[in-house]
Parts: sequence; C-alpha cells; structure tokens
Amino acid sequence: MNKQELVEAVLANQDAKFESKAAAERAVKAVLDALTAGIKAGGVQIIGFGNFNVKERAARTGINPQDPTKKIKIAASKAISFKASAPLKAAVNEKKAAKKAAPAKAAKAAPKAAAKKAAPAKKAPAKKAAKKK
Repeated sequence: MNKQELVEAVLANQDAKFESKAAAERAVKAVLDALTAGIKAGGVQIIGFGNFNVKERAARTGINPQDPTKKIKIAASKAISFKASAPLKAAVNEKKAAKKAAPAKAAKAAPKAAAKKAAPAKKAPAKKAAKKK
C-alpha cells in the first residue's frame, strides 16, 4: 500500500466521515508528520500497533563493493526500528487474540516460561559447535 492508496482507504472508511479526498489527504499527512516528529524525538509507541524507535549505528569499517581489496569507512548513523505489537501480529497471522486482550497477558506468560525451559536446550548445541572451532 502506498500513500495514495492509504488516503483512499481512509476516505472509504465510513467511521471517519471525511467530506473530501483533500480532507483525507490532510489527515494522513498530519499523522505522518506527527509520527516523523515523534520518531525524531526518540520513539513512538502506538498501543495495539507497535513501537518505532531510533537506534544509533556506530561508525565502522566496511569492504568496498567495487574493489573488495580496499576498506572504506562507514559513518555513524541512526536507524529506525519497528517492533509490531501482539494484536498487530495476531491480525497479520489471522488469529483472534486481539479480542482477548486481558487473557493474552496470562497466555503470554506461559509461552515465556516454556521458552525459558526450551532455550537452554537450543543454546547448548551452539556452544558445543563454537568450542569445536
């Protein structure tokens, strides 16, 4: 979906009741401007959708793709990361977990406990493989 398709989807939403395409465009632009300002300030958290964060990338040395024998300096920069919320993940995976917000916390604790028990078993072979090198 591109920006124009997003504007058309907002305009088609019966609950929004925009009187014109121009009004829907202004609304989408306002939301995108607010997100940009929030991300620049350090991050945005939208409950039920996800988190946008800014991560610092340190300066580093890389390999020149045109001449692999030469190294180049890559300047420090900032990168934007996005972590989807559980309801968004559920919607993408077509689960109905979004409707059960309160029980989701209890259900979320159980897989974490199971993952902690299963995690050492997964990590052990990796450690053994690292020791063999």
